[in-house]
This record gives sequence, structure tokens and C-alpha cells, in this order.
Amino acid sequence: MTIHTDHPFLGDDRDPVRQLRGRLGGTVSLWTSGDEDGRAGLTVSSVLVAPGEPGQLLGLLDPDSDLLEALTSTGRAVVQLLRWEHRMLADQFAGVAPAPGGPFRQTDWTPTSWGPRLADAGTWAGVLLEDDREVGWSRLVTCRVEHVEIAEDIDPLVHQRGRYQRPG
Repeated sequence: MTIHTDHPFLGDDRDPVRQLRGRLGGTVSLWTSGDEDGRAGLTVSSVLVAPGEPGQLLGLLDPDSDLLEALTSTGRAVVQLLRWEHRMLADQFAGVAPAPGGPFRQTDWTPTSWGPRLADAGTWAGVLLEDDREVGWSRLVTCRVEHVEIAEDIDPLVHQRGRYQRPG
């Protein structure tokens, strides 16, 4: 875990592109991949869904993340949308909060064909990796949506301007 003492949006050298991204906001997702022998996950808020046949899900991932390595080796992932109650789990998978024993030990998981899924996940998708390329400081992954489950949108975890917020 890396904890910085400075604020990414304050100071004389503010990054205007990063400030713009922070103002867009969005529902926080948790991407997971692997199996009992090796699982990885990452909190991701830079996500785009492209409808079509097949539908695609695009995400900006940390190039140094264990998730990217697991996703590129297995070619599969679960993308689940988090709720307000998952904010500590989101921080644990982002590496900014302690997770004794690792983040996968903090809650219950259900195995799927695409990787581990939060046992209490409402809305989630099983995806297959189609493309992975460098974009800015991130890796842009394009995934084909193979399976989707939709639940009632109750209390989604929204991230905007560096903080979790409840919508409305």
C-alpha cells in the first residue's frame, strides 16, 4: 500500500487533465480475475460501456496492477458495481486502506467462469479481454461482455473529486 502525504489536486503543479477526470465522477466498479490459486482485483472508476453486438466494456487500468497481469493471463474478469456499503472494500482494493490477509479476505466471494464475484454483488458482468493498449499513464482494456446481471440500483458508490459520494 502506498499512502502519499500530498493531495493530487492541490499545489502549484495541478494536473488539469486529472482535475477534469475527477469532476466527471461515476459509479465505482471492482474488477476481479483469477481463481483460488491466484486472484487479483482493482477498484476502477474510469469505465465505459459500448452497446452493440457484442457489447463491450472499456476500462483504464493501472499498468502495474496485479489485476492487469491476471486479466491478460486468464483473458477473463468480473466487473461488479459497488454500493455505498462497499466503500472500505473499494479502498482496500485500491491499496489505500489496510486489508489484513489481503482484500479478498474482507468479504465473501462466489466463483464464476470469469473470476471471483462478490457474493453480494447486485449488478455485474462477466467479460473476455479483446484488446490491451497503452493510453496515457494507463492501460486501456477492451473487453467483450459475455454475461450481465442487473439488480435494482440501490445506493451506488459514486466517486467524484477524490471522494465517495451518495448520488442525489
